Amino acid sequence: MKVIKKYLETREGNYSFYFEEINSGYLYGVNENKEMVSAGCIKLPLAMALLKEVENGKIELQSKVKILAGDKTQGSNGIIHEFSASEYSVLDLLVAMLIQSDNTAANKIIDILSIQRVAELFKEMGLKNTKLKRITTDDKLEQDELENTTSSFDLSRCFKLLYLNQYLNEENSNLIVNILKKQQATNKIPFYIPRDIQKNIANKGGSLETVENDTTLIMLPKGKFLFTVMANNLPNNVYGITTISRVGKMMWDIIDKDWK
Repeated sequence: MKVIKKYLETREGNYSFYFEEINSGYLYGVNENKEMVSAGCIKLPLAMALLKEVENGKIELQSKVKILAGDKTQGSNGIIHEFSASEYSVLDLLVAMLIQSDNTAANKIIDILSIQRVAELFKEMGLKNTKLKRITTDDKLEQDELENTTSSFDLSRCFKLLYLNQYLNEENSNLIVNILKKQQATNKIPFYIPRDIQKNIANKGGSLETVENDTTLIMLPKGKFLFTVMANNLPNNVYGITTISRVGKMMWDIIDKDWK
């Protein structure tokens, strides 16, 4: 993992990353507890918060939610934003938020839960650097301290809690992981990993102007790996995507060739 640290030291921008193999307990991190702009990665713990309230009996996944024209978030992608239907199930919103990073779906989920309740649920998860301060959008604010934040460690903790069924029950933990194994955005950490292996990867990325993040759970016979990379203050987003995909290849080479 030191080779990744050395590589990132040569790249423009600010970086953090965290690696862990769950079974052995091996871990390595750089700035892994640094609070950084989360972008779309906030939707991973948000999904967990939603399903915890399902388990608490406060929300039903099949209940219908109206989406009005005024609810649609500018710049959002996915079925909720593009299609004209006015009613979706909570499960539809969850899938759109995770697979397509649909901001309209995410913001409706935030409305359902409330920002205050989300904060309480994040605390229950043991997330120390993850804060939902506003609705999700593709527009970056001028001040980073006003943005939603998280850390590489917190994001990997989310996947660890899901894999071990330590926060949600097995059914709901598997629901999130299986949705994210169908992730449409695989241009960062998974990009150079062989296609036949990518089916064993759950990942959630995030992007804002000068910000690129990606968090993964890689499930293989030789180990269950957590890997998260966060980057901000980038010269441009393509630079960040290129950097993270390169780091993803370096991480994969370590697992593939050196991990016993």
